[in-house]
Amino acid sequence: MTIEAIAVDIDGTITDEKRRICISAIESLRKAEAKGIPTIIVTGNVVNYAYATEVLIGCSGGLVAENGGVVFKEGENNDAVETLVERAFVTSAEKHLKEKLGDKFDKHASHDNIYRLTETVFYKTLSEKELKDALKDFEFLDEIEIYDSGFALHITDKRVNKGTSLKYLCERNGINMENVMAIGDGHNDEDFLKQVGYRIAVGNAEDKLKEISTYTCKNTFGDGVAEAIEKFAL
Repeated sequence: MTIEAIAVDIDGTITDEKRRICISAIESLRKAEAKGIPTIIVTGNVVNYAYATEVLIGCSGGLVAENGGVVFKEGENNDAVETLVERAFVTSAEKHLKEKLGDKFDKHASHDNIYRLTETVFYKTLSEKELKDALKDFEFLDEIEIYDSGFALHITDKRVNKGTSLKYLCERNGINMENVMAIGDGHNDEDFLKQVGYRIAVGNAEDKLKEISTYTCKNTFGDGVAEAIEKFAL
């Protein structure tokens, strides 16, 4: 088995249920980096959050943020954040939802939407059914995707996802996707796991993700990440 890179989700994967990064995951990712295997952060989070995670852990592979809408890698694209899709459909969805939801829009909208470049997010205090019902008559419904990350509901543009943007970043850096190990836990991780040769679900992952994975960890959260890295990469 040859692992050229590790692609890993943040929330629910390297973090626990309280969003605390697990020490075991940090240690294993750093061991992989020391061996010359870069880690790529792949997340639904905003780019500044993802970048902070990358720097604090010591990851060198770059990052995919906002469920594929944004990529960044130091030394590339003149060190600028790169947006891979225009925001027109998501902006139209926001306008539609403000009319349909009224005061509920601001009540349930994520506080970090101000930083998001390509998507809009709601806390799970708003149900997925209520969100989808409000979008039933949206003119461009076929152009957007709704992801439940486990921590929030994300409205994204269908033209990008974690998988398409991970592939874009890897190909730009000469990394064979068949030699990438991807690790995740939730619905919005399916797209990038399906793109790689080694698909890993941590023990707390959704059943659907486990079904498409080549290996399901015995351990949960960051301990599962450490288990997979120790087993396959080190």
